[in-house]
Amino acid sequence: MDTKMIIEMVGYVGSALVLVSFFMSSIFKLRVINTIGSLIFTVYAFIIHSYPTAVMNICLVAINIYYLIKLSNTSKETREYDLVKVSLDDSMLKYSIDKAKDDIQKCFPGLSLDFSDATTSYMVCYNGAPAGIFIGKETSDKNLDILLDYSLPEYRDFSIGKFLFSKLPSYGVKSLTYSGPDEHHKDYLNKYSFVKKDGNYVKTF
Repeated sequence: MDTKMIIEMVGYVGSALVLVSFFMSSIFKLRVINTIGSLIFTVYAFIIHSYPTAVMNICLVAINIYYLIKLSNTSKETREYDLVKVSLDDSMLKYSIDKAKDDIQKCFPGLSLDFSDATTSYMVCYNGAPAGIFIGKETSDKNLDILLDYSLPEYRDFSIGKFLFSKLPSYGVKSLTYSGPDEHHKDYLNKYSFVKKDGNYVKTF
């Protein structure tokens, strides 16, 4: 492999990472991957003496770093969420699910959005706006089968989970069971002490 080909490969890698970043559902991941791609592309631009391209990518790196710091500082703050119990036919709940349905399917591949078997539902709100949706089905012994535990991309820093699981016991919930898709959900479940048992994830309060 000659030097010219190696240089071209650097450019392709940088471009690919920038492109892939826009497929990230998490804003934080998008900016991290975009920053790495932009850095690599900056190096490539300097090598081929394309200085306008280099300057543009340096600016992108600076913008991404600024917002990553801002996101990091925001995630460290204690957000004051509200837990609102809503009926399953609540218009805002239905609207929120419909608006986020594509992202929900990305987070939980194959999940049915038919919640006709559900018996309880909550919306987690921040500054009066929906930030998360929790839908469950009550079973015996104060257990809730989780049908949907979804957070909007900008709130995926585990803060909603911490808030939600601190509040549910006050509504009489003693345990939770999750048996849905876990492809993108394992880290969340493990962080909040869900234990895998007989193919399901179980959390006891």
